[in-house]
Amino acid sequence: MNRSRVLKSDSRILALTVLSLAGAVLGNGQPRPIDTAKSAMTVRVYKTGVLSAFGHDHQISAPIGRGAVDAAARKVELHVNAAALRVRDPNVSDKDRNDIQTNMLGSDVLDVEKYKEIGFQSTGAETAGPGAWKVTGNLTLHGETRPVSMDVREKDGRYAGTCRFKISDFGIKPVKAAGGAVRVKDDVTIEFDIQVAR
Repeated sequence: MNRSRVLKSDSRILALTVLSLAGAVLGNGQPRPIDTAKSAMTVRVYKTGVLSAFGHDHQISAPIGRGAVDAAARKVELHVNAAALRVRDPNVSDKDRNDIQTNMLGSDVLDVEKYKEIGFQSTGAETAGPGAWKVTGNLTLHGETRPVSMDVREKDGRYAGTCRFKISDFGIKPVKAAGGAVRVKDDVTIEFDIQVAR
């Protein structure tokens, strides 16, 4: 084989290698949908007040309705059907759990008939260690959109995030009982557990 044929062959191999790598980079940069069957949001609401021993901390969950993750661009988008939120409090009666559920979805709190979706759209992300980021973005809740930050960790294509904020920033008044002697705290925590579709 002469030198010109060797050079042409090497050039073709190099071109194919470059195209393959470019395709891999572009493919990795595409948003990947969230596996909604394996992803969920949990809201933690805590009690306070002088008679808080008679109240309950609340654990509320809902599936992620839709969303996508673009790891290369460090972007995430999440949407939750507000009416799908379910009170999971383990230490209350079925009746109390149903009462809490009705109150939470009703017009005095989330008003899900009017504000049907909870959403998060990232605006930036900074590395916070191996497989960890501080993600900033806009949270939409109760018809209000506010900036929030979230601590996120990734392992094997699964992302876990925690976000803390005040519900009053979203126009929601903390629920009170017994003349305010028992009430929920203004500060709540949302936890996201997200599986990217394979």
